[in-house]
Amino acid sequence: MFQKNIPLRSLNTFGIAVTAKQFLEVTSLETLKEIVSNHKDLFILSGGSNILLTKDIDKPVLHLNTKGIEIVKQNPRSVWVKAQAGENWHEFVCWCLENDFGGLENLSLIPGNVGTSPMQNIGAYGVEIKDSFESLEALEISSGKIQTFYADDCAFGYRESVFKNTLKGQFIIVNVTFRLTVKDHLINDQYGAIREQLKVANAVDPGIHDISKAVIAIRRSKLPDPKKIGNSGSFFKNPVISAAHFLKLQTLHPEIPHYKLSEEQVKVPAGWLVEKCGFKGKRFGDAGVHEKQALVLVNYKNAQGNEILSLARTIQKTVSQKFEIDLEMEVNVL
Repeated sequence: MFQKNIPLRSLNTFGIAVTAKQFLEVTSLETLKEIVSNHKDLFILSGGSNILLTKDIDKPVLHLNTKGIEIVKQNPRSVWVKAQAGENWHEFVCWCLENDFGGLENLSLIPGNVGTSPMQNIGAYGVEIKDSFESLEALEISSGKIQTFYADDCAFGYRESVFKNTLKGQFIIVNVTFRLTVKDHLINDQYGAIREQLKVANAVDPGIHDISKAVIAIRRSKLPDPKKIGNSGSFFKNPVISAAHFLKLQTLHPEIPHYKLSEEQVKVPAGWLVEKCGFKGKRFGDAGVHEKQALVLVNYKNAQGNEILSLARTIQKTVSQKFEIDLEMEVNVL
């Protein structure tokens, strides 16, 4: 049933050339359950968008490619939509917009699949998955049973969930249900970049479709297309530091951008820190930092995963020395 020695370059957005010793594409829950009943130590590969592969994979690789979108229930104000884990995230967002369902438009054009979106609590331009999340179903590997998780069960945080921490490697997410709006959509245009793009488009009274178009335009102007230049989007999390630490940095760097979370905490853009350390647009062989967005590490053609990882660690060390801030990787490294 498993294929042997399958190249994974086309199945990870960094375009890293590694091999799966054993590989199987899974298109149904029944097949998934059957495989899990016989193999407990598995590597689950979904959209390959938030991972840096640094070596060949010895354990069996399951490529989760289940499809399906359905309306679970609806009332005059809301609709509950369930999507299978293998659905492409952006295509799912487009499906919601085609049906005039609001809530996910700010998350347009994010790479990856639906099943991995709650793991990262993906977010962009003032919106996170948790804002529209209703529940998910996941297969427990040890028992083979399906378990339902609601928002509180997922322990969502900034690019975090229980599936990245205490339950890491114990469950396979098989579908996700979102609660979306069918009217009186909440328009989230608080980010300056979105407002500027809306002005360019002459969107005076913007709706969810206008927001999506603005987000897509912004992302295309700043972020490289993984089909052309290998990357995994934002490589580092935006660090949260103490207010006292921020005031110290602001004295030395008055222009430092920031977002005040509370009286005690301030969020600082990781991309700005990386750029200030001189890495933006720099290339080291085929590994590099994107010329338009310092938060994005790229594979220009044939970089090895370890080369990109080495660059990431050099950036972390340099930022720590210059700003006394420890950058945390958002991307999962294998």
